[in-house]
Amino acid sequence: MRTAAARGATRTTERSIAPDLARGFALLFIAIANTPFYLWGSESDSVVSAHPSGGSALDQVVDALTIVMVDGRTYPLFAFLFGYGIVQMHRRQMSAGADEKAARGILQRRNLWLLAFGFVHALLLWMGDVLGAYGLAGLLLVWLFLRRKDRTLLTWAWILWGLLAVGSLFAVIGGLAMAMIPIDPDMFAGPSMHATQGESNYLLSMLERGGFWFLLTIGQGVVGLVVPIMILVAFWAARRGILENPLEHVTLLRTVAIVGIGVGWLGGVPSMLTHVGVIDLPIHASWAFAGLSAATGAFAGVGYAALFGLIGGAIERRRRGREAPRRLGFTGAVVAVGKRSLSSYLMQSVICAPVLAAWGLGLGGVMNSTEMVLFAIAVWAVTLLLSAIWEAKGWRGPAEILLRRLVYRR
Repeated sequence: MRTAAARGATRTTERSIAPDLARGFALLFIAIANTPFYLWGSESDSVVSAHPSGGSALDQVVDALTIVMVDGRTYPLFAFLFGYGIVQMHRRQMSAGADEKAARGILQRRNLWLLAFGFVHALLLWMGDVLGAYGLAGLLLVWLFLRRKDRTLLTWAWILWGLLAVGSLFAVIGGLAMAMIPIDPDMFAGPSMHATQGESNYLLSMLERGGFWFLLTIGQGVVGLVVPIMILVAFWAARRGILENPLEHVTLLRTVAIVGIGVGWLGGVPSMLTHVGVIDLPIHASWAFAGLSAATGAFAGVGYAALFGLIGGAIERRRRGREAPRRLGFTGAVVAVGKRSLSSYLMQSVICAPVLAAWGLGLGGVMNSTEMVLFAIAVWAVTLLLSAIWEAKGWRGPAEILLRRLVYRR
């Protein structure tokens, strides 16, 4: 006879290397992707990009690489890992004797609390919070798709991506058509992508961040389609244990990594060429390639996940037959960050916002793109060090402790 919630959170010994390795490195990408929004002292010639226009040759190279490899390519990876974790949690509950209602209840409580965490995160520190988007998408997709057939999952993933691709095609055509219409650029001289970070009054900045968060949560979590697509694909992959057993799926992972990353990077090239001025688009048409970047970013997200699966498999193969290392090396520290991804993600905002925003020290107003990337790497390094210390002491991250107590109610 099945019971109500049969067990608590994942034990350390149950975790696989590949998902945590992917989360750990993805947090570096997230820091690099998010910190340009703190460059509130700079101006951008785009309504969809936070990267400042102009700058040195090195700044242009840094921006170009970030646009192609990171922007719009990191949150799909995290959405995939989030969906993968949903299936893992559900499987653990069911195998431990929980009934379907109790197992779903735990998942939905977690999604609701992620929404709450995201709102508080945005209100206090960071308007670009993604926890809310994942929580909202998780609520809908657990309800609609968790127990559906594999074919249904993949069919709907392709349908949604098809809609995204068609929308991106119309955006390209519409944007290029708009570029030929002479419009006064002063009409687009309103608040920039850095507006909330440039607000020196903290209370006013809270209102701006909170309002932006609601729009972003709905837009990124549902309307943008990328997050639902990634979660559906992750449901399918998690049922097969592809990241838990990467050595059994090497051919699949290698193919997905090559194709996914290749398509993802190629799809970011038009946006990059627009930013560096090779493709000349006026500001009112600067959004022309945003849809294309989003549609191909979904491929990059899955490709990155496959790449980290291959790396995790190689590490597991190398460790077989060897004693566990006495010291925590670099790979172990990255895995430790992945185990504490929620704490590490929130910690980035705890460090960045007071240092970079105008209501804090305001350093974002005087930094350039290169300096900001170096700052992002330094912030990630801090989370790497703290996670390694916590791992050595056997401690969970503080945000993970709080979330699990709220979800499991013990």
